[in-house]
Amino acid sequence: MHLTLSQFNQAYERRFPTCHLIPMFVDSEVLEETESEDGSIHQVQRRCKLDVDAPRLLKRIAGVDYVYFSQENTLNKRERTLHIESHNETFSNRVIIHELCSYSAHPENDDWTCFEQSASLDIKSFFGFESTVEKMAMKQYASSIKKGKEIIEFYLNQLEEEGISHVPRWTPSLDAPFSSSSSVTTKPVCATPTLLQLELPVTPALDADYIKRYLGDLTPLQESCLIRLRQWLQESHKGKIPKDEHILRFLRARDFNMEKAREILCQSLTWRKQHQVDYLLETWTSPQVLNDYYTGGWHHHDKEGRPLYILRLGQMDTKGLVRALGEESLLRHVLSINEEGLRRCEENTKVFGRPISCWTCLVDLEGLNMRHLWRPGVKALLRIIEVVEANYPETLGRLLILRAPRVFPVLWTLVSPFIDENTRKKFLIYAGNDYQGPGGLLDYIDKEVIPDFLGGECMCEVPEGGLVPKSLYRTAEELENEDISLWTETIYQSASVFKGAPHEVVIEIIDASSVITWDFDVCKGDVVFHLYHSKRAPQTPRKDPLVGQHSSITTPGGNNVQLIDKSWTLGLDYSMVESPLTCKEGESVQGSHVTRWPGFYILQWKFHTMPGSASTNLPRVDDVLASLQVSSHKCKVMYYTEVIGSEDFRGSMTSLESSHSGFSQLSHATSSSNHSQSSSMISR
Repeated sequence: MHLTLSQFNQAYERRFPTCHLIPMFVDSEVLEETESEDGSIHQVQRRCKLDVDAPRLLKRIAGVDYVYFSQENTLNKRERTLHIESHNETFSNRVIIHELCSYSAHPENDDWTCFEQSASLDIKSFFGFESTVEKMAMKQYASSIKKGKEIIEFYLNQLEEEGISHVPRWTPSLDAPFSSSSSVTTKPVCATPTLLQLELPVTPALDADYIKRYLGDLTPLQESCLIRLRQWLQESHKGKIPKDEHILRFLRARDFNMEKAREILCQSLTWRKQHQVDYLLETWTSPQVLNDYYTGGWHHHDKEGRPLYILRLGQMDTKGLVRALGEESLLRHVLSINEEGLRRCEENTKVFGRPISCWTCLVDLEGLNMRHLWRPGVKALLRIIEVVEANYPETLGRLLILRAPRVFPVLWTLVSPFIDENTRKKFLIYAGNDYQGPGGLLDYIDKEVIPDFLGGECMCEVPEGGLVPKSLYRTAEELENEDISLWTETIYQSASVFKGAPHEVVIEIIDASSVITWDFDVCKGDVVFHLYHSKRAPQTPRKDPLVGQHSSITTPGGNNVQLIDKSWTLGLDYSMVESPLTCKEGESVQGSHVTRWPGFYILQWKFHTMPGSASTNLPRVDDVLASLQVSSHKCKVMYYTEVIGSEDFRGSMTSLESSHSGFSQLSHATSSSNHSQSSSMISR
């Protein structure tokens, strides 16, 4: 149910002084109650009496029948937050239990309330029963989490029965003095040395109606994983944050292993950004040969409301399409199909009123023969499978393979190792006309939408295919050039940074009022970012006679270029205009520098060496050759730079800051740029 903070607070207060739904909660008394002058902040301090479910022997040894807790509630009506902090009074010299609960209004929907809960248990000593007390506390805490939601819903229903279905939001009176939320302080949590410490994780909660409507059934652990991963993205990822449904796909693909899911999700987000996949549906136009000969298309939905995609693979001339289009065009087309599938899932979720996060694919293999096993075609298919598996996990709900011929086992042997095990479990394969019998197509697709070419009555607009005319074939050189142009349509460049060999980019500034902007992702390793200014133009590195190559090298991981001459002296030949910024692996950094002087500005990404590491005086190229043998001495960045007018930039930065308010704003200035304006944003 949707729950506003005001409704929750009224329901929560009904738990006191006793609550019949919590048998161990015997009694409570208010020790102190205060309210700010304007009525916006209400604080209550209580002493609660608990009859803990513990063995009688343990209670006798401890010499107590009841346990007492101190609880402090702070309701800030202006900020719309409720903080509850509690700790034990009984045995506080032996055991320290500290719990924090926080309720706040959802930032995007005022009708929802966000909930976070954490607790810590520090056991110094307890008559030799430390392990028993620890297990009891864990059991009790887990039980209270599960029961807490039920209790709140009970009192909310009670409020509704009494005719209280809406509690108006607090508004200050015009003559009331203003009370800043900063005047309310909470007790700090002190770190106490202990013999045994148990930290319980934060357990946020999502609205039950939202989960049911858009996400489906989630266990408390799964819900917690989703919230924590989304929160991590909001704090560390620059750019568009995926919707909960998409984050959930990556979690499900890794069985809700947070670290594994985060790793593949971050890789996918970097890939989407580099190749501008978010704009694919608006920018990609299928070549006419695909419209005529690619035998696939969307066709209504299955019985569960999932979008239905039909692929008549047996009628497709895969060799002709690869020869006419190239591997990259086919891949781009398949990506557009997947993007369209995501869009259709969102639409069907709204239409059917239940979460639909994947689609069904029907593959008709009638006509499949050895021509489809042409090696370049199979290679293209395997690469497409690899890209889709990595970036669209858990989007395939079911794959129906119909009319599989004798040659199919050969194709299946080739491609199945590249398909995730969870995905393979969703495959249903029918030979001949088996799909027409029991357990066949009618179990999954309504009779009214079965395509005509499968004996149904529904006209299917999927092209019938046929052989691609050889006149449309292109030479290998033409395809290679087009493949490069397709996948280099990115404004970002990649660079490698080695220990002893930074990557540097020079920008010449003619107009002193210009603004240099940068945007880069640290894909691997840790780097230090610098910005220098020089009146002299950096010279292209000369050929090193010892190595026989330039210091500007190209590697499979990206370019590496050094421009600052080793004979230059910092402060004399060039100066630092931005203080160094250390950037960790996975971070996104956006920044700007309003230039004061014309000349040459050098952006530098340098390998970050941890303090205490041994330094080296080897020549740069030697360092590069040595570090190439050690993968831990290599970093990789993906960057974009631009020079724009100062006035235009100020307007765009205002917009950028307002739309990315979640990022921390870091401003840096050095003595060499006292009169320049600079700013950078870093996402951790």
